[in-house]
Amino acid sequence: MEGSDASSSSMLPMSSPHWHLVSRPAVASVPGDSSVPPWSGSVLGLLASLWSSSSLEELKFSLTWKQAADAWVQVRANVVAPVLQVAVALCMLMSVMLVSEKILMGATSLFAKVFRWRPQRRYKYHPLGEDMEVGYPMVLVQLPMYNEKQVYKLSIGAACGLLWPSDRIIIQVLDDSTDPEIKNLVELECKTWKGKGFNIKYEIRDNRHGYKAGALKEGMKHSYVGHCDFVAIFDADFQPEADFLMQTVPFLMHNPDICLVQARWKFVNSNECMITRIQEMSMDYHFKVEQESGSTMHSFFGFNGTAGVWRISALEEAGGWKDRTTVEDMDLAVRATLCGWKFVYLGNVKVKSELPSTLKALRSQQFRWSCGPANLFRKIHKEILKTKKVSPRKKIYLIYSFFIVRRIISHTVTFMFYCVVIPSSVFVPEVKVSTWGVVYIPTTITLLNSVGTPSSFHLLLFWIFFENVMSMHRMRAVWTGLFETGKVNEWVVTKKLGSKLNEQKTEEPLKQTRLSISGRILLPELGMALYLFVCACYDLRYGKNNYFFYIYPQAITFFIVGIGYVGTLVPS
Repeated sequence: MEGSDASSSSMLPMSSPHWHLVSRPAVASVPGDSSVPPWSGSVLGLLASLWSSSSLEELKFSLTWKQAADAWVQVRANVVAPVLQVAVALCMLMSVMLVSEKILMGATSLFAKVFRWRPQRRYKYHPLGEDMEVGYPMVLVQLPMYNEKQVYKLSIGAACGLLWPSDRIIIQVLDDSTDPEIKNLVELECKTWKGKGFNIKYEIRDNRHGYKAGALKEGMKHSYVGHCDFVAIFDADFQPEADFLMQTVPFLMHNPDICLVQARWKFVNSNECMITRIQEMSMDYHFKVEQESGSTMHSFFGFNGTAGVWRISALEEAGGWKDRTTVEDMDLAVRATLCGWKFVYLGNVKVKSELPSTLKALRSQQFRWSCGPANLFRKIHKEILKTKKVSPRKKIYLIYSFFIVRRIISHTVTFMFYCVVIPSSVFVPEVKVSTWGVVYIPTTITLLNSVGTPSSFHLLLFWIFFENVMSMHRMRAVWTGLFETGKVNEWVVTKKLGSKLNEQKTEEPLKQTRLSISGRILLPELGMALYLFVCACYDLRYGKNNYFFYIYPQAITFFIVGIGYVGTLVPS
């Protein structure tokens, strides 16, 4: 009907000025009617002219709009839909790869738990006896620090409290602090413990080359390290229990093919805020499933950089600490396993640590943890393929499972599929997304992730939406690492608050640090919030798949994160 009206109207001579001149006298000439003013003809003619011009402009606009709509339908069907359908297929394929990997890891972890296939059964293990004067190897304990005013006392005190013969342990504090006041405090603390009879060394350097890796590397160069057999490493916010060495070192003593014993992290501030609760869920899954399954199936997993004990000879054989990426711990672990060494994960040994409780600290940490592995894969994949000391099965595991699926695909598909492709499909009805890809796969992944922290099961929805928001930041970091662009080697130390939050909550009101707009507002997240909101509104009005039930809360989460309204207040 619209087409017939438009075509009939288009027959009018729109551009002819004579049409107005002819219509004007016809309206004004009323013979013998003295009641009509002489100027009425001109006025009526002018109104008729304006009306006709307005109608013609509306007609032109309607024609232009219809033509644009028809053109969009053609472009959508012939260009946009095929491209988006390919994107859907790729995301579905990556989702299948990811969920298969998670199911395999979950099954392995469940097997180890049900059949009690623990390291104590797989390897030789003889607990150290009560006699602390015989058979104890020399152990070095390294504590790397950088302006750790809030936690240095806790870390040094916990290290000095380790149960081990005093003449068989050296505690090495590697202080890279740039704040003179903090440096003096750390040195004074070391002198205090030294005065109590502890063999503690305070080491500094005149630069921060290599960051943490550089500090650890310098620490290994001291002459007294040559007398040590093993080295335990703890970040500044970690507090090992007194029997940590008693439970870990025996694996290294009685199994000469083992080079690393990794303990699990236990978080002292997991209930601080929603961010820490969500992190606890992700980290518990990492340790209970990823680390457990890697240790059980392949005797390999990524070293977590702290709360672990290394065989010094293996560390040196692997090439020592390297600062070519921001994940020096994973770099060393991969090189060590390529030399044929085995790793052991002890889930029953837990070390207290702290989770980032501010959004800024979390984003810095997650960027480093996402960018570093991707950059390491770029630099070490050829070495993995060429080595002859490991089996082809382990090479496949390292390249496909450890790097590609877990470190690259997992972050990419989470953002692209659930935050871009599915929301965009509401504008393109020609694109079909299978129910199993939209519902079943993400549900399976979510449930598998929840096994790490059953007590937080009621927070699953919050975990889903927040992790989707963080996936954009992580994906950007992954591709930065793969292509070595931007801030690929930037190291930002994760700020620790220690017990300051708890102390100020009880002693005095907590003061919030005022952040500038630029430091608080995240424009990419706000842009995604706006786009998802538009997608949800369009789906609510025109869609048939009811995606708006998911897209609306996801848009809200992006908005909340975008304005920085998450995390704890930072003490001033």
